[in-house]
Amino acid sequence: MGIILWIIFGALAGWIASAIMGSGEGLVMDIVIGIVGAIVGGWLMSFFGKTGVTGFNLYSLLVAILGAIVLIAIVRAFRHV
Repeated sequence: MGIILWIIFGALAGWIASAIMGSGEGLVMDIVIGIVGAIVGGWLMSFFGKTGVTGFNLYSLLVAILGAIVLIAIVRAFRHV
């Protein structure tokens, strides 16, 4: 049951980040963006001395959204080069 919750968590974070950044990649890509975004967000937060993704809570969702936004921005930068 845990993996299903994390997929839903990743989909939610990816969907919110896609809505903020204006990119409609689709459900599967939103899930991937959200999960990878959680990893990127956790790394960024630890880089700045804060805790990363700590579980299934609002703080972790915000960290995952932040990471997904950064990920989308990086992908866009490389696509336009």
